[in-house]
Amino acid sequence: MSEKSKFSWGPATGIGSMPGIDARESAKTVIGSFESFPCLPELPARGPGADMLGRSIGMLVEMYAHVEPSGWRVSDRPGRDTRRARSWLGEDLDALEEFTQGYQGPLKVQAVGPWTLAAGLELRGGEAVLGDPGACRDLAASLAEGLRAHLAEVRRRVPGAQVVLQLDEPSLVSVLRGGVRTASGYRTHRAVDRQVVEGALRDVMAVGDGPAIVHTCAPDVPVALLRRAGASGISFDFSLLTERDEEAVGEAVEDGIQLFAGVVPGTDTALSDPAGSVMGVRTLWRRLGLNPGTLAESLVLTPACGLAGASPEYARTALAHCARAARSLADNPE
Repeated sequence: MSEKSKFSWGPATGIGSMPGIDARESAKTVIGSFESFPCLPELPARGPGADMLGRSIGMLVEMYAHVEPSGWRVSDRPGRDTRRARSWLGEDLDALEEFTQGYQGPLKVQAVGPWTLAAGLELRGGEAVLGDPGACRDLAASLAEGLRAHLAEVRRRVPGAQVVLQLDEPSLVSVLRGGVRTASGYRTHRAVDRQVVEGALRDVMAVGDGPAIVHTCAPDVPVALLRRAGASGISFDFSLLTERDEEAVGEAVEDGIQLFAGVVPGTDTALSDPAGSVMGVRTLWRRLGLNPGTLAESLVLTPACGLAGASPEYARTALAHCARAARSLADNPE
């Protein structure tokens, strides 16, 4: 059995983002839904600094940014936007601490990974950091330092937690394929060498004492690359998995990689019964020739992506549905 598989994961958790602007209400909902694997909610509806990029930019060490009409751009010093990002995160941590008194077990926190950050953050001239290899290295190093401090703060506030770091990398496939557009929109940035991508991910994932996972809800997740980079888990939209991906997924499972399978849609829709939501997972296991008895221990069930675009009522329903589907899988793996 791999070292990776010895960690005691919970059966289900959230991806991160939630609708609304009330940190306490979101923390109460998420922690109540996932009693054995909660996560720190993110509330992008609050505006700049609470958005996915801004939240992680606020964690950077000795790198700052502000909001331009085109998006986040590097600054010389921390300004109002950076301060706002740090304030929102502090508010979220206060709410997390309030509702996790006495909690012991895995607890997930999320940040944007180095490549999605490089694709989304602009240099002073307006082009993405991604186009400057030196700036990419500096950004990854700054993010690693910031995350080291952030994880220490979470452990201080929730002493019984085994903190899991999730890097959100929705742009990763575009970075690898040269699909990120330049500022003009007429060209794309050159594809980044896979070893460079892997190295930066490895360095950032190594900052914590606990496991690190990578989440992307884009198609064609580079499973083998993420394994080599040291990911303990891979989080993806299960509906986007194709036959082409199955061999890599099977090898990951046998290597002890935890699969975070997004089986519940992230925006409002009618949901099937919980057992129906995991039918595809059971089918995949059979096709891969894996032991059905390992299903529950190899999988964490999640929504397909963040729930920021959902209604508050649907978000609560989706989280509860993930937890019930996980119970269904544990009770009846066949």
